[in-house]
Amino acid sequence: MTKCTIIGLGEAGAAYAEALAAAGHQVTGFDPVAPSTPPGITRAATAAEACRDAEIVLVLTGAAAARSVAEDCLPVLPAGSTYADLTSSSPTVMEELGQLPSQALFADVAILGPVAALGVKTPLMVSGPGSAAVAQLLTPLGPDIEIADGGPGAAMSHKLLRSVLMKGLASVVVEAVTAGRAAGLEDWIREQIARQLAGDGQAVIDRFLTGTAKHAVRRSREMQDTASYLAELGAPAEMTEASAAALARIAAIPAPEAALR
Repeated sequence: MTKCTIIGLGEAGAAYAEALAAAGHQVTGFDPVAPSTPPGITRAATAAEACRDAEIVLVLTGAAAARSVAEDCLPVLPAGSTYADLTSSSPTVMEELGQLPSQALFADVAILGPVAALGVKTPLMVSGPGSAAVAQLLTPLGPDIEIADGGPGAAMSHKLLRSVLMKGLASVVVEAVTAGRAAGLEDWIREQIARQLAGDGQAVIDRFLTGTAKHAVRRSREMQDTASYLAELGAPAEMTEASAAALARIAAIPAPEAALR
């Protein structure tokens, strides 16, 4: 049994709190606004109170609260304990929080997927001195956990790079399907998307890296025409317009350099 504290009892925090309690751990929680307390959780009046005598603290608040929570909790944690920040704070903020005075070991934890869909089995990446303790506690709950090289901020650096792909790809897919629906071609564009997402991923990446630089001028003009077409359909075109602008920028870079960027 580990004495665990969960700061933030929203959707994600409540999921981790319930799972840890069900696994036999002693769980204390704190949240100033959550209307209910998950079953089996002792709710503290303050964040600092929740952290006293804790062996490991998991912070699942919004990123805006990360610094104030750390400043409240880190000073009261005992030697050898672990403080794990699972917020979406920037790598720089994670690095700064990891340098705050404390006897606890700090861990930067990046959640690599939607907790709403995958729950506590959502893959995680961890970095910092407290990584091993986080992995030991959470691995039995079922997630894949990767420990990244480097100190606090390294895990979040990986996550934000992944977000360039995942959030951007999601936005492009939504825009394409919305436009396809407006044109009466939703099934066709869905098939096109599914076909592009299948197959040899590394080959697709190489094709994008070389082909984008080589054909940037033509493709920029094509995307400008595409944006105009989407406007005629009354469909959003933010991603299409951004692609046109990005391709125009790439076209201004000498081809060998563009291929490396």
